[in-house]
Amino acid sequence: MAQKTRRIVITGATRGLGRALVDGMIPLGHQIYGCGTSSKLVDELKAKYPSHHFEVVDVTKSASVDAWVKKVLATGAPDVLINNAAVINVPAKLWEIAEKDFNHMMNVNIVGVANVLRGFLPAMVERKAGVIVNLSSAWGRSTSAEVAPYCASKYAMEGLTKALAQELPTGMAAIPLNPGIIDTDMLRQAFGEGAGSYPKAAVWAKSAVPFILGFSAKDNGVSHSVP
Repeated sequence: MAQKTRRIVITGATRGLGRALVDGMIPLGHQIYGCGTSSKLVDELKAKYPSHHFEVVDVTKSASVDAWVKKVLATGAPDVLINNAAVINVPAKLWEIAEKDFNHMMNVNIVGVANVLRGFLPAMVERKAGVIVNLSSAWGRSTSAEVAPYCASKYAMEGLTKALAQELPTGMAAIPLNPGIIDTDMLRQAFGEGAGSYPKAAVWAKSAVPFILGFSAKDNGVSHSVP
């Protein structure tokens, strides 16, 4: 049976896991609305996928998010919303991490997600349909030294998403998703060259894409991990 075409919103779509999801979902016929902070990378996506929609958006700025949301919602509410945009701290003891770096991470990883949810959820709730996937981490369910800010942000994502799940109408789902350990620029920032022993994002997407597209209302509030 042919899979229904879905309208899918992806933050952090220009690189890493977000880009892998874009490249994995478009060939399946889904309509993608993505954002990123690099105008160069956004332009590359526009050139490669001209029938899809990509914008430069700073998720930490509500005005930037609201302008993007308005454009997307003009053509309809998303069926799937994937909050992927995130950053990680340079490994260091908590007390050695500068205030501006700590605050930037919280603004991207938590405030940015809240801004995107605030923008899109009213239209999704009105339809009483849609799946929200907020990317968590193994470090949102366990801890390691020298990544305390990142752990804090991803533990927050677990709590935020599970509480949101209790607020949604029947028929919707909010899911905190641990993507696993993948060789991305972010992982290399934490693991250095050791990141090379883990799967590349394109390989990961072969499992992640069908897994995410298989989510439904039955998964509401469940902490999942990409197999």
